[in-house]
Amino acid sequence: MTLKSPLDRVRGALRGQRAREKDLRNLVSNLPYEGLGKAKQPNRYFPDNAIKTTKYTLLLFIPMNLFEQFHRPANIYFVGLAILNFVPVVNAFQPEVALIPVCVILALAALKDAWEDFRRYQSDRKLNNTPCFVYSRKDERFTESRWKDVQVGDFVKVVCNEVVPADLLLLHTSDPNGVCHIDTSNLDGETNLKQRRAMSGLCISDPEFEPESFNNSVVVCEKPDNNLNHFKCYVEKPDEAKVGAGIESLLLRGCKMRNTDHAVGFVVYAGHETKSMLNNNGPRYKRSKLERKLNIDVIFCVILLLCMCLVGALGHFSWLQALPSVPPYLVPDSNGHLDSPSLSGFYMFFTMIILLQILIPISLYISIELVKIGQIYFITNDIDLHDDETGRLVQCKALNITEDLGQIEYIFSDKTGTLTENKMVFRRCSIMGTEYPHKENAIRLAVLAEPESGEEVIFNQRPQPPQTGWSLDAEGTDPDVTPRHRLKSKVKGNAQSDVAFSSPLETEVIPDRKLLQQTSRAGSSRGSRKTDPYLDFFLGLAICNTVVVSMATAQRQRVSGFPHSGQENNSQDTLTESVSLRHIFTSWRRKSKRNRTILEDSVVEEDHFNPPVTKEEAGDTNGLQMCSLHAPSDKTSDNLSYEAESPDEAALVYAAKAYGFTLLDRTPDSVTVRLPSGEDLVFEVLDTLNFDSNRKRMSVLVRHPITKENVLYSKGADYAIMELLEHLSGKQKNMAAGTQHHLNCYAKDGLRTLCFTKKIVSDKAYESWSVNRQRALAAIDNREELVMDTAVQLETGLSLLGATGIEDRLQESVPDTIVALREAGIQVWMLTGDKPETAVNIGYACRLLEEEDLVINMSCKNKLECTSILDCTLEEVRRYSEDPRNVGTTQDISLVIDGRSLTMALSSDLQDRFVDLAKRCRSVLCCRVTPSQKSRVVKVVREKLKVLTLAVGDGANDVNMIQAADIGIGLSGQDGMQAVMASDFAISRFKHLKKLLLVHGHWCYTRLANMIIYFFYKNVAYVNLLFWYQFFCGFSGTAMIDYWLMIFFNLFFTSVPPIMFGIMDKDVSAEMLLGVPELYRTGQGAGEYTFSTFWVSMLDAFYQSLVCFFIPYLAYQDSDIDVFTFGTPLNTISLFTILLHLSIEIKGWTVVHCVIMLGSVALYFIVTLAYSAICVTCNPPSNPYWILQSQMADPMFYLICIITTVVALMPRYMFHVLKNSIAPSPLVQARHLDRLDPFTRDEWMKEWRSFRSTGRVKRSRLSTPPSPTLETPTDIYPQSVTPADVMEDEFPLNVMTKNYQRPVNTRETDSLAT
Repeated sequence: MTLKSPLDRVRGALRGQRAREKDLRNLVSNLPYEGLGKAKQPNRYFPDNAIKTTKYTLLLFIPMNLFEQFHRPANIYFVGLAILNFVPVVNAFQPEVALIPVCVILALAALKDAWEDFRRYQSDRKLNNTPCFVYSRKDERFTESRWKDVQVGDFVKVVCNEVVPADLLLLHTSDPNGVCHIDTSNLDGETNLKQRRAMSGLCISDPEFEPESFNNSVVVCEKPDNNLNHFKCYVEKPDEAKVGAGIESLLLRGCKMRNTDHAVGFVVYAGHETKSMLNNNGPRYKRSKLERKLNIDVIFCVILLLCMCLVGALGHFSWLQALPSVPPYLVPDSNGHLDSPSLSGFYMFFTMIILLQILIPISLYISIELVKIGQIYFITNDIDLHDDETGRLVQCKALNITEDLGQIEYIFSDKTGTLTENKMVFRRCSIMGTEYPHKENAIRLAVLAEPESGEEVIFNQRPQPPQTGWSLDAEGTDPDVTPRHRLKSKVKGNAQSDVAFSSPLETEVIPDRKLLQQTSRAGSSRGSRKTDPYLDFFLGLAICNTVVVSMATAQRQRVSGFPHSGQENNSQDTLTESVSLRHIFTSWRRKSKRNRTILEDSVVEEDHFNPPVTKEEAGDTNGLQMCSLHAPSDKTSDNLSYEAESPDEAALVYAAKAYGFTLLDRTPDSVTVRLPSGEDLVFEVLDTLNFDSNRKRMSVLVRHPITKENVLYSKGADYAIMELLEHLSGKQKNMAAGTQHHLNCYAKDGLRTLCFTKKIVSDKAYESWSVNRQRALAAIDNREELVMDTAVQLETGLSLLGATGIEDRLQESVPDTIVALREAGIQVWMLTGDKPETAVNIGYACRLLEEEDLVINMSCKNKLECTSILDCTLEEVRRYSEDPRNVGTTQDISLVIDGRSLTMALSSDLQDRFVDLAKRCRSVLCCRVTPSQKSRVVKVVREKLKVLTLAVGDGANDVNMIQAADIGIGLSGQDGMQAVMASDFAISRFKHLKKLLLVHGHWCYTRLANMIIYFFYKNVAYVNLLFWYQFFCGFSGTAMIDYWLMIFFNLFFTSVPPIMFGIMDKDVSAEMLLGVPELYRTGQGAGEYTFSTFWVSMLDAFYQSLVCFFIPYLAYQDSDIDVFTFGTPLNTISLFTILLHLSIEIKGWTVVHCVIMLGSVALYFIVTLAYSAICVTCNPPSNPYWILQSQMADPMFYLICIITTVVALMPRYMFHVLKNSIAPSPLVQARHLDRLDPFTRDEWMKEWRSFRSTGRVKRSRLSTPPSPTLETPTDIYPQSVTPADVMEDEFPLNVMTKNYQRPVNTRETDSLAT
C-alpha cells in the first residue's frame, strides 16, 4: 500500500467536495471495478453507508465537550474567574478551592453528554452491522454483507419484511408487473402501504435479474435533499436513450418491504446522504420567553456585581488613603515595595469579583434543566393525556420550552384531523344534477350515534364482502332478554379495526334505494354500459385514486406510537381491546327540536314515506343482536383489503363497492373493477396525474376494455374542476348549476365535497400528449413545472359526472375544549383548506362561532375592495370601543376570510390593518388557505402582536405552520406523522390540549418562574453577607465564612429544595384549573415573572442580608470572638432564612417537601460539624476547628438564630398575609376553594364561572330562520336549478353580515350536552 502525500490528499478531498456539490451526479455500476482499491472506484467521492450520529470520540471527548459547554456564557464567566483567582495580587480564595464549583458543574454536564453519546454509539453500531444482500461479480450471486459496507453503485437485494439499507433506484421485483409495496411508517408515520414500480425498459422482463447487464448504463440523479416525496433521475442506456424516474421508483432507507418476495435496487444515496438521515435532525432547540427574560436579569445581576465591586475598590482606596501610617499587616513585596492605594484599589476590584462571583447563580442553568426534565416526566405520564384507543401518550420533543405552555395567547388550528376525527363517512352524492340523500345510510349512522339507546355494541371487524344485495340487521327481540339486561350486555370483539381507514363507521355504506335502482337499470342494459353516466360515476370512484389492493392476511395496522426518523419501529400487535360503541363514535344528544339534524329528521321522514327496511336476524351473542350489514359474497372479495393514502379515498372506494363496483386489483399498468353484474373489467392505465396542492385535483387516464376509448377520470375541489368543464349547452348548464347548488348545500352541512368528471381523449391527442409527458418526466431542470404543465394540458374540456359529500365528524370534547381555551383568554383561529361554508359549519359545531356573534365576511375580488372592507370595519369597531356606554364590554365579532382575500390582507400596506381587526375578533376562520399561507399568518400575528403562539395540526400541510409558531403541536391522526415529527409536543386528541395548557402549562410556568426568582434572591441574600463584612475589614476582600463551607452552601445545602420547588409545587389543583379556565390568564403577557417581582425580590434579599449580618454583629460587638466564630452564626442564620423563605413561597406541601427541607438542614449540621472536627489546619493561619461545636454549646447562638430569622422574614410574611387578606388574587381565591369539600367547591366554582359573562354587551343576536330540515330532502336539494339560482363559488361580499346562521343541521353541536 502506497502512502499518499499530503498534497494528493488535499487534491482528492477537493475533488470529492466538488463532486458532492454538483447539482447532478453521474453514477455507474461498481461491478467492473470489484476488487480494485478505493482510489480506482468510480463512485469513491460519495460517502459509504456507515452512519455516525455520535458527537464525540474517546480521545477527543474532553476537549470537544468543554468547547461545547463554553458556548454558554455563564460557564466562560465562572472559568474566567477561577483562572483569575490564580493571579496572586487579586486572588480571594485558595486557587484550587475556587475551581471546585465550576468543575463540579462542568463534570455533571459532561457525564450527561457522555451517557447520551454512548447510547447513540450503541445504536449506530447495531444499525451499521445489520445484514443485507449485495451482488458480487466474483461469486455471481447476492452475498451477505453489512449495511456499513454498502457503497454507492452497488446492487442490493431486499426481501420481504426487511428494511431497505440505503436509497435504492428500483430496477427489478419478483412481481411480474414490476411492482413492490413498502411501509414508510419509520419515515413519515404513514401506515398505509405505498406502491413502488421498477424502472420501465431496463430489467423488468428478465425473470432472473442480471446486474451485470446494467454495467454500461449511467444513472444521472440530483444532489440529495431531505424531501421524502421528491426525486429526479434518469438512466442513460448504452444506446443513449434516456429513461426518466421519480419518487415512484425510489426505495428509501428505513422503509420496510411488504407483500413482495424480493426487489433489487441500485444504490444512489448512502449513509448520511440518504433522505432519512437528512431528515434526522435530532431534538429541536427553542428559547422560551422565560429564558429570554432570565438572560436579561442575569445582565442586571452582572451590572449589580460590578457596582458592588466598584464600591469595594473605592472603599479600599479610601481606607488606604485614610491610614496615618503603614500598618504591620500590609506586607511589602520582596523588593520592599508597597503598591499605591490607587493600584491596590484597582486590584481589589478584581478580588471583589472573585469574592462576590456567586451573585451570578452558577447552578441556576443546570437546575433549570433538571426541573424541566421533571416537568416533562409528569406531563408524559399523565394518564388523562393517554389515548385509550391507540395507546399513545403525549410526547415532548422540545425539552426547553415547557414553561411557554403556560403563556399561550393565540392558537392556530387545522380543521381536518385536528378538530375532526378524519374518519370519512360517505353521506350523499349528486349525479347528473340529481341528488341522492342516502337516507337508509343516515338511519344506520343515527343508530350508531344515538346515546339514549344505551346499548354498548361492539363491532367485530372482518373483511367486507361485495355488497350487491342489502338488508339491515336490527336488534333481535329475544323475549328472554329484558331491556335492562340488554343495556349491560356486550358483544365482544375488536372495536378498532387494525387496517387504517377501515373501521365499520368508514367502510359500511347502505346504498340509496333510488340510486341503486338507477344503477341496476344502467348495468342491465348492455348497450348503455358504454356511455351511461351513472356507471361512469362509480367507475370514477373506484378508479380515480391511488388505493392499493392487498390480501387480508397482509393488512397494515394503524400506527400506535410516535415514529422516530431513521429508527425502525417494532411491529405492532393487533388491538384486541373491546371498546363500546359510544367510545368508537362521537355521540350527540339532541338539545332541542330546533337543533335536530338533517340526519335525525330524515330518519323520521323515512318512517312515514318509505316502506320498512327488510330485517334479518344476526347471530345472538350474549343476548344482544349485533348490528351489521352483509351481502352475498365470494371468496375473492372476502380477502380484499384497501390501503389508502387518505381517508377520503378509502371512503369513496367503499362507497363504490357498496353499489357493486368493487376494486379488485391495481398494478402500475392496470386496474381491475368488478361490476354489479359480476363481470370483471380490466382497465389499462395509461398514466396517472397525481394530486398536488396547486391543481387541487388528480386524474387517471385509462383505456376502456369495452369501448377501447382513452378515458380520463378526474376528481377534485369544485372550484378547481368547474372552470375546466367543456362549453356547456342548456341542459348541461342546468346540470352543472344543480350540482353546484348541491355542493354548496353539502358544504353548509359541513361535508367535504369533491367533483367527478370524465373526458374522452382521442388516440392522436394521447400520442402527442404522451411524447410531451415522457419528455417532462425525463427532465431534470424544472421537472415539476413541466410535469404539471402536461397535466394541465390534458385536464381541459371535462364532462361533469357528479359530486360527493363526505362527513368528517368532530372529535370528542372539541367544543368544550375550545370554550375552555377562550375562557382562559386564548384566541383560537382555524386555518383550513376547505370551503368557507364547510369551515363555518364546523366553526359553529365546535363553538368557535356562537349564535350571537357578528360575523365579518371577507371575500374580495381585488385589493381596493379589501382595503375598503378593512377600513370600514375597523372604523365601526373603534367607534364601538370609544363609546362611553360600552366601557368594560366587548363585542362578539368573528372574522371569516378566504385565501385570496388573505393574500391581499397580508400585503405590506394592509398587514397592520388586518392584524388590528383580527385581534379585536373573538374567532378568525381562514378558509381555502395553502400551507404557506398558514405559516405566514402565524408569523405575522406573532411578530406584530408580540404574543406567544401555538399551532396544532395533524398533516404534512400543517408542518410549515407548526414550525412557524412558538410552540408546535402535532396530532397523531390518520394523515401520517409528518406533523408529529416536526412538532415540539405530540398529542393524540385535540381535547388533550385543554389539560396540557390549562394545567401543565400553568404549573410549569409558575413553578419555573418562582424558582428562578427564588434562585436570584438566594444568591443575592447570601453574597451580600460578604459584601457588608467588607465595610468592617477595610474592603480587603476577606471572608468571615470558611471557603469550603461557602462552596458547600450553594452546591449542596441549598440546591435541592429549589429544584424540588420547581418540579413539585402545586399552587392550584388540576380540578380547579380545569373548572375555572380564567386562572390561566395569570401567566399570559408578563405573567408572574415581571420586572417588578424581580427587583422586589432583590430588595428583599438586601433587607434580609442586612438583618442577618447586623443583628449578630451588634450581639457580638466588643467581644473577643474570632472571625470564623462570627461567620458561623451568619452562615447558619442565612440557611434558616433562605429555607424558611422558600417555605413561605411553597403553595402545596407534601411529604417530599418536608423530607428535603429537613434533610437540607440536617446535611448542613452534619457536614459542618464533621468539617469543624477534622479541619485542624485546612485554612491557615485561622482554622474553623471545633467552632460549630462551641457555638452550639452557647445559648446565645440559638437566641441569635431565632431572633434574626424572624426579623428577616417578618416583612415578606406580613406582605403575603396582608395581600392575601385585603386584595386576594384569583389564584389565592382558588386555593381557598381547594380547601373546601368537593361538593361545596363545585358550587363555588359554578358561581364564580357565572360571572365571566357579566359586563358583556351583545352586539347583535342573529335570528334563525325556520329549519329547512322540516322539509323533505327533495325540497332541500332540488333536482334541477337554473344558473341564476346557484350560489357563486366566491363568498358574497359583506362587511358586517348575518348571512352565516347557526346551522340547525349540525350534528356535532349536540355533543355539548354530553
